Amino acid sequence: MQDALAILQKYWKHDKFRSLQKEIIDSVLSGQDTFALMPTGGGKSICFQIPAIMNDGICLVISPLVALMKDQVANLQKRNIKAIALTGGIRSEEMIDLLDNCQFGNYKFLYLSPERLQSDWILERIKSLPINLITIDEAHCVSQWGHDFRPAYLKISTLKKHFPKVPFLALTATATPRVKEDIITELELHNAQVFEKSFTRENIAYMVFEVEDKFFRIEQILKKNPEPSIIYVRNRKSCLEISSQLNALGFKATYYHGGLSSKEKDKNMQMWMNEDIQVIVATNAFGMGIDKANVKTVIHIQLPENLENYYQEAGRAGRNGEKAYAVLLTSPSDIIQAESQFINILPDKKFLNLMYVKLCNYFQIAYGEGINEQYTFNLHHFCLKYEFPTLKTYNAMQFLDRQGIISLSQEFSEKITLQFLIPSKEVIRYMSLNPNDEEIILAILRTYPGIYEMQTAFNLQLIAKKSNHKESEIQAVLHKLKGKEIIEYHSKNNDSTLIFNEVREDERTISRVSKYLENQNQLKKEQLQSVLNYISEKKVCKNKLILRYFGEKTEVDCGICSFCITKKNKKKNSTSLSNEIINLLQSEDLNSRDIQNRTKNNPEEVLFILKELLENNTILVKSNNKYTLKS
Repeated sequence: MQDALAILQKYWKHDKFRSLQKEIIDSVLSGQDTFALMPTGGGKSICFQIPAIMNDGICLVISPLVALMKDQVANLQKRNIKAIALTGGIRSEEMIDLLDNCQFGNYKFLYLSPERLQSDWILERIKSLPINLITIDEAHCVSQWGHDFRPAYLKISTLKKHFPKVPFLALTATATPRVKEDIITELELHNAQVFEKSFTRENIAYMVFEVEDKFFRIEQILKKNPEPSIIYVRNRKSCLEISSQLNALGFKATYYHGGLSSKEKDKNMQMWMNEDIQVIVATNAFGMGIDKANVKTVIHIQLPENLENYYQEAGRAGRNGEKAYAVLLTSPSDIIQAESQFINILPDKKFLNLMYVKLCNYFQIAYGEGINEQYTFNLHHFCLKYEFPTLKTYNAMQFLDRQGIISLSQEFSEKITLQFLIPSKEVIRYMSLNPNDEEIILAILRTYPGIYEMQTAFNLQLIAKKSNHKESEIQAVLHKLKGKEIIEYHSKNNDSTLIFNEVREDERTISRVSKYLENQNQLKKEQLQSVLNYISEKKVCKNKLILRYFGEKTEVDCGICSFCITKKNKKKNSTSLSNEIINLLQSEDLNSRDIQNRTKNNPEEVLFILKELLENNTILVKSNNKYTLKS
């Protein structure tokens, strides 16, 4: 049998293991249940792929992420290692063929979601496979205190009964001490060998900047660091807007979000991976399985939902070991926006119960009936009928899906896409000749600035609200514009398939799972508060704050984060810079950017001195945001 290093060299072309990889592999090969906490970029997949290749049989990999499963299967197949994934959308007949291949085709890896294990016939087929290792990826999903709890993970431990001599390997990149204990307990890991890699990334400078103009700061950062960069944004619209603005300024940029086709995603990602462009602007749909070593800068321009996600996304910088930057840009309004986006849309038990009852009524399911019934479902129509807020309803349905009460076949897609085919001056001419359509067209153009360049996902409700027109009136204008070949307009079917997995029992059904809902809501509030503490804490090293969150302690400041740099620079030239600013303001009123450009100092130093001068009543801020000397 080849040894582990020989396999690493043969298939992955590496001459040595990263920290803890060899120790974890040895633990698995000795038949031990193993828990490994390896922060993002640590090379977790090698830890189960190599021992699985070394032993006879097949490795069962349980993962919640379809994109990650597909990515890992593709990477294994590139290396001529036989692997398959049982993802959603595969018909039963095809799944039988795939499982036959696993049994008789000398496959080494079978990837599936934990929900697949809840299907009795799939479990029966798996029991007949020559399993040599059971790997649980994203193992924090087993804990109700993890940031992505999935109840289906709680049933993975039943595999212990069927495979008592097969080692379990639980892997996660982000787990607090409480979550780590949960993972070991819930998966019933026996005498588990525990390996934990430090969360310290010594080469990453964690920067938090409170700025007036986020885009101006992005421009400065990218000019100073022209290497590959990622900018994380909150929504699809921001992806297009920011990348368009960057291209207009001469940067090479593209974008990535969940609404793009697979072809567009692959094309944009490859342009960035091949360094044909410098910047990829992305939602959190981007990143799983992406391993680009020389990313210099990761910039977040809105607050993340939790520090687990932030740490993973920031950790895509500097994997080559060279100095890199994780930058979080904030402004005072961000806190209100984050609460609105992450907290105010959480369903409570009362709303969940009401939504579930209305959902059953919507499909005319009687009490005590409905199990295994399947329907097509349109979220938009449902919310409109019962006047439910869309996001809160979607979150409630996702919760019921994760609890196994219902199953949703797909995520909801945008219903309409459109693109203007004629130049903007011709659109203006059309509006002048058709004043009744003007308000609607203007609302569309203001909401979707990239609508001339590409097919753009379109929110009918939003445009109706902004233009103060009925949805039917919007649709009438769209059909008219399409008929005149002014726009290209596609109406998509965004119906989802919904399956009821249990009989209808109304409050009894909801009461059974409501404790999980309350725990998760409380957890999300605590997690957001940790993010707010991270950005607002001005007296502690940012690296220390991150380590503290994940249960690590250190007495040493990192020396390179925004706090450490500010501490070093604060005293250095404060008197001379203060005098220089006062001299400038004697001639004219200036905003902070003008002052920064003229003094050639970095923004943090300038803002620090301006705050001091304001506190000392030496200067004032006028209504136009310019600073002036107090007379």
